[in-house]
Amino acid sequence: MSKTLTKGLAAAAVLAVAGLALALAGCRPSSTETRFPKAGRDVAPVVSDSFSTEDARDRLGEAEQVIAFAGVAAGMSVADVGAGEGYYTVRLSPVVGAKGRVLAEDIDAGTRDGLSERVARDALDNVAVKLGTPADPMLPKASFDRIFLVHMYHEVRDPYAFLWHLADGLKLGGEVILVDSDRPVKNHGISPKRVACEFAALGLKPTRLERLEGGDVYAAAFVRTATRPMPEQIVPCASMR
Repeated sequence: MSKTLTKGLAAAAVLAVAGLALALAGCRPSSTETRFPKAGRDVAPVVSDSFSTEDARDRLGEAEQVIAFAGVAAGMSVADVGAGEGYYTVRLSPVVGAKGRVLAEDIDAGTRDGLSERVARDALDNVAVKLGTPADPMLPKASFDRIFLVHMYHEVRDPYAFLWHLADGLKLGGEVILVDSDRPVKNHGISPKRVACEFAALGLKPTRLERLEGGDVYAAAFVRTATRPMPEQIVPCASMR
């Protein structure tokens, strides 16, 4: 057998082994599945990138209540995680002003593109839009005074992985602001008790809780009070609604 043929067969064998290794790697569980605890509760399906019509939400005055609750001020850097069509994004932009920054994140590329078009159309020069993943919003580290999670946390499939990555985006003294409905997850809500438990597992402590006007919606603020545990050290919450 010629040396050229021998070398060709050897190269083909190497490629075949490499291809098999990649195929096997594709069959392995993701790091989220292997490193972080499971949710241990119901997770609501994502039914829309729009929580409600903007006019209806404006009539309830929700955004004004939440932004006041969060203490957002000019010059702050804030993140709107799970921004959807950008209801909060466009309302946070004028509050933080020209010296502030808003990062709008979503996990759906089409939604991200639609929001980017809206931001460009409205000339919101202090807003950036990016794509994250279900388990990682991919926020720049130590960058935000406030991180907003509005009517979306009950849809997060891997809450411990999600919060582990999210917490890294807070500045020292920054807060996570969660807005959700106090009802069963299957009805697109989550109880403040369950939220507090899951956040505590990542060293995030509640500082205040407020019921908003006109229904079962609440806002809760959390600060980082401890070094986040390594994924394998996270103690998940017991089963609860």
